[in-house]
Amino acid sequence: MPPTSTDVPYGTLDLMVLTTVATMGRLHGYGIARRIEQVAAGALALNQGTIYPALLRLEQNGWIKGTWGMSERNRRARFYTITAPGRKQLTAATKNWARTVDVLSRLLNQDA
Repeated sequence: MPPTSTDVPYGTLDLMVLTTVATMGRLHGYGIARRIEQVAAGALALNQGTIYPALLRLEQNGWIKGTWGMSERNRRARFYTITAPGRKQLTAATKNWARTVDVLSRLLNQDA
């Protein structure tokens, strides 16, 4: 069964969140989700049941840090920034993902 636009490829959400926070700086969960969707250009959709467990997991691993603040709509929100261990994880995960993509590309293009 082909993935739908709401399916996030397994193992990629942490990388997407870390990349977004590293690139964009301090963002709340809703902003992180919307930025990922914007960059994905309709290829995926993130909901609260997807993004917030990932943020909690990343924070528990020490890869991001959350602090409370006020959103642009004057609502209390948790804002996230990447930590030094998070930057190390981002580098490692990016290299691992690049290797995976390279292997899959070679496998898929065997007949070419």
